[in-house]
Amino acid sequence: MGFSFKPWLLSVMGAAMMAVQPAAAQETLRIGAPLPLTGPLSPEGLKQQRGYDLWAETVNGKGGIEVGGKTYNVEIVYVDYESNTPRAVQTAERLITNDKVNFLFAPFGSGAAKAASSVAERYQIPMIAATASSSSVYDQGYKYLFGTFTPNQTLTAPLTNIVADSGQGVKTVAIYARNDLFPLAIANEMKASAEAKDLEVVSFAEYAIGTMDHASALTLMLQSQPDWVFITGYINDLILMRRQMADLGIKPKVLTMIAGPAYKEFIDATGPLSQNVTSAAWWHPAVSYEGKDLFGSTANYVKAFEDKYGATPDYAEASASAAGAILQLAIGDAGSIDPTAVRDALAAMDTVTFYGNVRFDETGQIDSLEPPVFQIQDGTTKTIYPEAVKQGEMRYGDIQ
Repeated sequence: MGFSFKPWLLSVMGAAMMAVQPAAAQETLRIGAPLPLTGPLSPEGLKQQRGYDLWAETVNGKGGIEVGGKTYNVEIVYVDYESNTPRAVQTAERLITNDKVNFLFAPFGSGAAKAASSVAERYQIPMIAATASSSSVYDQGYKYLFGTFTPNQTLTAPLTNIVADSGQGVKTVAIYARNDLFPLAIANEMKASAEAKDLEVVSFAEYAIGTMDHASALTLMLQSQPDWVFITGYINDLILMRRQMADLGIKPKVLTMIAGPAYKEFIDATGPLSQNVTSAAWWHPAVSYEGKDLFGSTANYVKAFEDKYGATPDYAEASASAAGAILQLAIGDAGSIDPTAVRDALAAMDTVTFYGNVRFDETGQIDSLEPPVFQIQDGTTKTIYPEAVKQGEMRYGDIQ
């Protein structure tokens, strides 16, 4: 099936491009950003867009990117792929061949990023994935793909260690996972982490993308009376499930949901039901780094985000901004916008940004971050790991 732009999509692109134009610039650096701006993944896509826009506007507000004796303004070319992975792949190719972008930001999530990475590799265009953590995204031997999320086990292992060593009598775990690349991959990592700590996985079930009623599956889960319930999916999935768990009276000692509780929208939508929900993410505003990027520090980035959007950034928004900041640093290191030179600079990068330490392993996946574990307590997220950014102790029970 061919892909065609809709007029209103072109309007979205045009508005987005206008939003990141500087007052003056000699040349333009174009970055393609296929995003799910409509459809079930739109909350996540819109978050990425906010992160990219903040970076681009900050770059242009500082006069653009100076390299090779030229100054470039940044123009981000957005296209909505409507939460449809095949369309994301088509869009990525169109951005390269028709729109002549210099670089790419990957589509949302591990599945779409993996699918689109073949396009970037074929055209030898560096692509930075801001929301792809599954190791299977990076096991293809590609040279032009780089990701800002560490592998999934870096989230599940610390959380499991905390719970298993808590002395709270947590012995059994039930896992419920969306049948999609990232949610299923992190569920499998959770199973491995649990078994490594001698916790019994009493159930492991999957649900289809687009499922709107989880009552039957959750009822089956209730029969096993798990001490710990671990659920994966995206924010709309998790909001629905949290409400249905309350309706069914499922009250484990520990409830973990990934990914969604990191977003303020989850707390707003679930209210008191968010109490003591645990999660983990790749970044949190509580971290503190002094970076070499254009934001300079975590505190500066958080302030810039709050000034622009009137809200505190979450890990998805920060990762998107970091993708831009990392690309900018690589261009500076390369002294050129030549794709191969920038690719080599990304592969050799070992630096600190507002987002944290940035170093990519031989697959292109970042391996230098220590993702925080956090819990929603009394309507706000509190980091409980690592020690350097710890804001409180883990609470058990009190699941409504």
